[in-house]
Amino acid sequence: MRWNDKPYHSLDFELKKRFGEKVYKIALDAGMTCPNRDGTCGVRGCIFCSAGGSGEFAARRTPGENTISAQLERGKQYFHAKNIGRHFIAYFQAYTNTYAPVETLESLYREALDEPAVVGISIATRPDCLGGDVLALLDRLNREYHDKFIWIELGLQTIHEDTAVLIRRGYPLPVFDQAVIRLRAISIPIITHVIIGLPGEDKSMMLKTCRYLAENGISGIKLQLLHILKNTDLVELYTKKTFDIPDMMAYIDIIISCLEVLPPDMVIHRLTGDGPRDLLLAPLWSLDKRRVLNTLHQEMRRRGTWQSRALSG
Repeated sequence: MRWNDKPYHSLDFELKKRFGEKVYKIALDAGMTCPNRDGTCGVRGCIFCSAGGSGEFAARRTPGENTISAQLERGKQYFHAKNIGRHFIAYFQAYTNTYAPVETLESLYREALDEPAVVGISIATRPDCLGGDVLALLDRLNREYHDKFIWIELGLQTIHEDTAVLIRRGYPLPVFDQAVIRLRAISIPIITHVIIGLPGEDKSMMLKTCRYLAENGISGIKLQLLHILKNTDLVELYTKKTFDIPDMMAYIDIIISCLEVLPPDMVIHRLTGDGPRDLLLAPLWSLDKRRVLNTLHQEMRRRGTWQSRALSG
């Protein structure tokens, strides 16, 4: 099975199928914080999370500007300068993007959805930050903007509770499960973030997380390589050599096995990751993203395998 030129159901394939052309993502900083930083459930964040709240590639806000519109315009100009891009996804990336009064959220989301070149919005958040008022807002907007889409991205990382405690995720697995049920009830597609290579996890544990998501109606997945970033608490564990970072071929082997247990309709939004060059301590091989992906494709062809292969027959 192939999805155009790839042995997995890529986001690029899905968007071209839906819109007839490549769609580009503009990462945004909506000025949020996180309950794992403001004292609600923690103050230091997850141990792998940088001071930028995983939003280092988001457009930065300039004082006095119309936040979302101005960031979208800068993002569009970046792509236009390359003579590419007519349609865009507004990606609310930095920190927890449902963690504000619902009136504020509605204003931010509408500002992005009202942009003619934006085909939809993707909102990165935590499953413990989806109260009834937020869900009601998402339901209302999803119905009103029927010609656009609204996605929710949930940072799960792992289903294993011991790991979740170690990384200071701040919520147990049933909270994620309940969020999935409630989002599916209002027809909001869910993209789940999973980190490959977390301390203490072996390949079988990572595959168990992927199988769990495959059985729970998740629309898309981001498989993120664990990055060791400067000024995070993960650095201490790394320098004490309490765990190992996989080399590139070991990582590719894990990713292939993960893809093989995912259903063919699950969209693959990410297979590696973009660690900020000025913050990344390890693994440095991940900086050459093109090499990683090319090697992955070559290895999958060599093995004669594809997404969902383990589910066949």
